[in-house]
Amino acid sequence: MNKNRWLIALSAIAIHLSIGGAYAYSVYKLPIVTEMGWSETKVTIAFTIMMGLAGFSAALFGSLVEKMGPRKSAMVAAVLFGAGQAGAGVAISMDSVVMYWLTYGVLSGLGMGIGYIAPVSTLVKWFPDRRGLATGMAVLGFGSGALITAPVAANLMEAVGISTTYFILGASYFTLMILGASYIAPPKPGYMPANMKAAANNGKDVVKKDLAVMSAREAVKTKHFWMLWSMHLVNVTAGIMMISVASPMAQEIVGLSVAGAAAMVGIMGLFNGGGRLIWAAVSDYIGRSNVFVIFFTAQLITFIVLPHTTNVIIFQALIFLVVSCYGGGFSNLPAFASDLFGTKQLGVIHGYLLTTWSLGGVFGPLLVSAIKNAYGSYIPVFYVFAGLIAASLIISLTLRADVRKQTALKAAQNVGDVSATQ
Repeated sequence: MNKNRWLIALSAIAIHLSIGGAYAYSVYKLPIVTEMGWSETKVTIAFTIMMGLAGFSAALFGSLVEKMGPRKSAMVAAVLFGAGQAGAGVAISMDSVVMYWLTYGVLSGLGMGIGYIAPVSTLVKWFPDRRGLATGMAVLGFGSGALITAPVAANLMEAVGISTTYFILGASYFTLMILGASYIAPPKPGYMPANMKAAANNGKDVVKKDLAVMSAREAVKTKHFWMLWSMHLVNVTAGIMMISVASPMAQEIVGLSVAGAAAMVGIMGLFNGGGRLIWAAVSDYIGRSNVFVIFFTAQLITFIVLPHTTNVIIFQALIFLVVSCYGGGFSNLPAFASDLFGTKQLGVIHGYLLTTWSLGGVFGPLLVSAIKNAYGSYIPVFYVFAGLIAASLIISLTLRADVRKQTALKAAQNVGDVSATQ
């Protein structure tokens, strides 16, 4: 059966849209605290467990995902994530905090991590001409999941209660993920879309050569892996920090109203999702290494300027820029990894790189809280992160220079090989 690559992309979006719904946890927080009498800390622990497990399960089960293939892996993710969400409803009905941690936290976290990486390496293989766009489409689904789930969950809780809401959404996520998993499959080896075939027939060199073709074990021994890992860690930490304190920060520094801050947080979700697609699509034209240099240059300027910004519009615009870079980092990560290490074990390599997701999710909020408590202000936060971003900018410039040098060397070797055969 000949598969349509755009339907493959739609299948990946269905999977990511479902697991991305977990980001809407804040909608459940107040109703659970009010109705169940659980503390905010106990409710938040479930989300912390889920986010921590998501990144590390992506790394832990990356090899298994590669062996099982995208379809079976996505089906396993559907079972785990769907059971985790529906199981949270059981936990609420039984008034069990521990069960809530095990279902919403552990099961959903495992399902999210596996579901996140399952379709990505397959999408890259279906779009050899537009790797950035391919990963951007899938990760856009992940970033947009909460935007859809939040209002649906809020209305359902008012209509049918918390437990039934979890049952309905758990079943919906499971169905959507199974539908996506049932169609997704890797292309045949050497697959090229029609436009690339036509160009190849006209004698054009259409296949972009990867810098190397490595296994995951080989990749983690290279400096390029750890440079990319470090860059993404700082990008994620800065983004999650901004997301976690944007509302109180805007109220304290520029005097934004509570309602205005809430509206700003909603718009941040659009920039997070939109940044994933737009930055990824742009990277197909200007290169992944250039995109990361732009990320850190823009964020360095932003974090230096923000403490001195009194204009509400400019302050919000700069925050939106940081959040778009945060989203764009996630979508460019697998495409950049495939450029550097090939698609041989991309799922495993991508999983290892996603440990930054868990670490950033922990260290970002902790770092900003520690600085705020120590100095009584958010202003020093900007200078600390400016330093981290400056270091990442240096790493990104070094990596770009390395990539250009090795690309030039490979091109020269290819010319020499052609000349030798003539």
